[in-house]
Amino acid sequence: MEDDVLYFKDYSGKKERVGAVYRRISDDYLDPMNFKPESLIGVPHIYDVFRKGNVALLNVPGNGVADDKGIYYFVPKMIRYYLGEEPVLHNAPTYLPFYEEDMAYVLEHFDDLVLKDVAEVGGYGVVFGNTMTRPQKEDFISLLKAEPRRFIAQEIIDFLDMEVLDGDQIVQRKADLRAFVLMADEPMVWKSGLTRFTRNPDSFIVNSSQGGGFKDTWVLSH
Repeated sequence: MEDDVLYFKDYSGKKERVGAVYRRISDDYLDPMNFKPESLIGVPHIYDVFRKGNVALLNVPGNGVADDKGIYYFVPKMIRYYLGEEPVLHNAPTYLPFYEEDMAYVLEHFDDLVLKDVAEVGGYGVVFGNTMTRPQKEDFISLLKAEPRRFIAQEIIDFLDMEVLDGDQIVQRKADLRAFVLMADEPMVWKSGLTRFTRNPDSFIVNSSQGGGFKDTWVLSH
């Protein structure tokens, strides 16, 4: 960090100016000089450089306000309302127990659903109805009824397995793909993405914070 500009050294030791940073940590840990002083994973003063317009942060601090999982429920409705179109890509069927009819559905189909705390990220706050004991279900349903806006429920999607290297063995694990979409005059889906996979053969949760792995993925044409 020099003169309110962010630099890094490349493999040859040459100093290069940084124009953009892809941010994968929470706002609180981004910059120990501006947020949590105990953060060991942030970059000191990066937020000062960002505020001066000398580096771009992707995702921008504060964008978590739109990351409430409760928004999932409304995305198809927003597309129809604002664009007058039907969604091309469909969400996993999502229910918001805040609404009486959705609460009734969730309670009736509890064992067939995955329930998520809307304020949690990184695979935390995710529970599968079919893995809970009877006392756990009773406790969770009591919490759900007391705080219905806190949770969403979704149908369990049995997404595809892919081959991954586990030690010296090639095994099948659940995986998903994060696409990168660039916004300019027209949105453009980049020719690369991030594949995430679970290391646990019995798990659907691919988040790295839950022990999942990841690797760059490129889509090539010829």
